[in-house]
This record gives sequence, C-alpha cells and structure tokens, in this order.
Amino acid sequence: MKYSIIIPCYNEEASLGGLIARLAPLQSRYDLEYVLVENGSKDGSRRYFKENIENKYPKISVVYVDVNKGYGYGLQQGMKAAKGDYVGWIHADLQIAPEELIPFFDFLENRKTDENVFLKGRRSNRGLFDVFFTVGQTVFDSLLFSAKLSDIGAIPVLFSRHLIEELNIDDMPNDFSIELYVYKEARLRNYLIRRFKVTLEKRGKGASSWNHGLRSKIRQSRVIFSDSLKIRRGEKVL
Repeated sequence: MKYSIIIPCYNEEASLGGLIARLAPLQSRYDLEYVLVENGSKDGSRRYFKENIENKYPKISVVYVDVNKGYGYGLQQGMKAAKGDYVGWIHADLQIAPEELIPFFDFLENRKTDENVFLKGRRSNRGLFDVFFTVGQTVFDSLLFSAKLSDIGAIPVLFSRHLIEELNIDDMPNDFSIELYVYKEARLRNYLIRRFKVTLEKRGKGASSWNHGLRSKIRQSRVIFSDSLKIRRGEKVL
C-alpha cells in the first residue's frame, strides 16, 4: 500500500454518504486506502458506519473510538491502523475536497528519490480574520520552535511513514494541534517540505464541532497558542 489517508468523523452522519461518494474515484488512480475513524460520535454515525460502510468497500477500513477524546486522538488511532508508505489526513466535512490530494499524490508518483517528505496544504479563499490569526500563530510557532513554519493547521497533510515510526504516536496531541506537532517534527528532522494550494469550500451538511463564529475562533486560537507552549515543554496535549 502506497498511500493511507485518515479521515476522523465526529457527528458527521449527514455528510457520510457524500463523503464516501467522493473517495472512490481517487482509488482508481492511486494505490490508496482510506482509514475512516468513527471518533466517538453522539449522533447516528456509528450505526451508519455499521450498516453502510464497514466491510462494504475495498480499501476503506473503519476504526471505532468509543469515547471522543479529540480530533488528534482519532488521528492517532487511524495512524495505528494505516498501512501506507505515506500517511496523511483530511477532514470529513469536505471543506477541503478529497480531489485536492491529487497534486500531493502526483508529486510523490514522479519523485526519483526516497528522501523523507512532508506535504501540506496552502489554504486559499479564506477570510481576513482567519488569515490574521494564522499569520500570528505561524510567526509565534516559528520563533518558539526555531523552525520555518507556514500556515499552521492547514490540511491536507501527507508524509513519509518514517516520521510516525520515529515518533511515539501516543505522545501526539489529542486535539487540533497534532498538525503543528508533526509539521514541526518534520521540519526539525530536515524532511523535504512542500506546500500545495488548496481551496477551502463551504461546509455542506452537518455542523462544525467547534467553529460557531467569531468568539469560538478566538477561543480556539487561544487553545492553539497554549498547546504550542505545552508541546515546546514536552508535555502531552490532552
């Protein structure tokens, strides 16, 4: 298996049918598996997975988390099940379409070396407020970790499996700061970093678990700043 894409799903029952329909076309072009994580949802997601997804699609596996412990925790469980030479993730809400992974895959398909790589999105079509906080977070973390970082939190990400073999998956953050954690580790380990433009679309069905307006964005930004300091001190982010 060459590529493993993990998709944590939390209270995404309304979006699951549309998500599955968007995944299959890429599998006809690449040696690709999807690891869907039912991340302790409180809606009918688990029933939907059992009845409509589990064991019904080739190269789509399901991992179940009984109690939600955060987005990053779900990704950790997905990483433990992933079989690919390159491992990464996208969100289940389709704000970043699965098709945005095509330049990532094509870059790797055309490479002539086995150098370790870390690929991530460069988000476009974002509001001024979101860009402002991202720039502030990027400057802060670049100084904090003495590493050149860009667009903190941007997905998709896709990286050489060697990175998770070098790290302890259970030490990774349980929340959204997991992207920062693996990104800075790749940078500090001198992985080849490449970024690809991705378009952020409006969510179709379902609702965000955290983004409910300006106040929630400010609160989330404070959490990420706090998480950065915990990561720098070597603490586990819960």
